[in-house]
Amino acid sequence: MRQVRTFGRFCYEFVVGDDWTVAVGVVVGIALTGLIAHHDIAAWWCMPLVVTVSLGWSLARATRRR
Repeated sequence: MRQVRTFGRFCYEFVVGDDWTVAVGVVVGIALTGLIAHHDIAAWWCMPLVVTVSLGWSLARATRRR
């Protein structure tokens, strides 16, 4: 059981890391890309846009704190 808990903590730290909002943004971006692609619309632009906005928002929040 300890190994499962340790692996779970590793996965959380690997995916979420320091800023959980970026992880949520990426999940929302994947869902949005899938939704757009499901309606037969070119969705190649969605993930780069979501990642760029998430990164910019995260950096703005981090620089405001200091």
